Amino acid sequence: MKKVVTLGEIMLRLSTPGHERFVQADSFDVVYGGGEANVAVSLANYGYDTYFVSKLPKHEIGQAAVNHLRRFGVNTDYIARGGERVGIYYLESGASMRPSKVVYDRAHSSISEADIKDFDFDEIFKDADWFHFSGITPAISEKATLLTEEALKAAKRHNVTVSVDLNYRKKLWTPEKAKEVMTNLMQYVDVCIGNEEDAEKVLGFKPGETDVTSGELELSGYQDIFKQMKAKFGFKYVISSLRESYSASDNGWSACAYDGNEFYHSRKYDIRIVDRVGGGDSFASGVIYGLLEGKNFKDALEFGVAASALKHTIFGDFNMVTVDEVETLLKGDASGRVQR
Repeated sequence: MKKVVTLGEIMLRLSTPGHERFVQADSFDVVYGGGEANVAVSLANYGYDTYFVSKLPKHEIGQAAVNHLRRFGVNTDYIARGGERVGIYYLESGASMRPSKVVYDRAHSSISEADIKDFDFDEIFKDADWFHFSGITPAISEKATLLTEEALKAAKRHNVTVSVDLNYRKKLWTPEKAKEVMTNLMQYVDVCIGNEEDAEKVLGFKPGETDVTSGELELSGYQDIFKQMKAKFGFKYVISSLRESYSASDNGWSACAYDGNEFYHSRKYDIRIVDRVGGGDSFASGVIYGLLEGKNFKDALEFGVAASALKHTIFGDFNMVTVDEVETLLKGDASGRVQR
């Protein structure tokens, strides 16, 4: 069984019931989630031996987060325990023309104050096949930046394939700081995943005249910047999700990729959104699965897009679908008929 490692922060998610606004809500729905944790859960669902690396408090809320990961088959042996708090984020789900909103309460979380000595990265990456991180983790604190680079160095010592989801978060850092930190980290990356905002804000590449709000995608712009990114950083694959936001409820969803020789645009799905949080993570994990399975980059991309289209129909951060369900959609069965 192939071993996959992810590093990041798992947070307590408090979301308003249905589509209530924050000022209306008298209660919150509780789940746990976070970029790299979401990827770990997806890959565990696909049958891999997945390890999530983080730090959580020893108290009951920290244990609840650990238990939540274990519930879905993620190995938590490399989660350090200590610190004072679990990061929190509040989610107000949008509808139609009203966008969703996120409020973070994650300052001084355990992982943001973790030290390198909390982890034995040579042990963590022993016999590992893949390491995934995102731009969110180094953004949460200076210590987390150092921790991320130390993990990347260890992954490379052990000849582990590395993927990144650029994941720019304007509430965590500025484009200037993101470019400074992430440009340095790209030297360790084999597979670069992101979207048009990530490419521009994190690495300084803008894909032509693309306007996701109007649904106009200039694919030639993506092809051009993919070539530039590969030339600058030496990535094996450069991959972008493509979200056409018709409204908060309805999106077009596809992706494109470049392998150094060929540019490829996937099938597009028109999706009615139940929960879009974790959509990018489900896409990344689907692509990782495809590549780990030895699929060519086009088939891996199609698997990632289909997996993520399904995730948009599932409440919570995690994509709780199976390989068979994704492959059924890939075969063209998007009817949604009841299965008896």
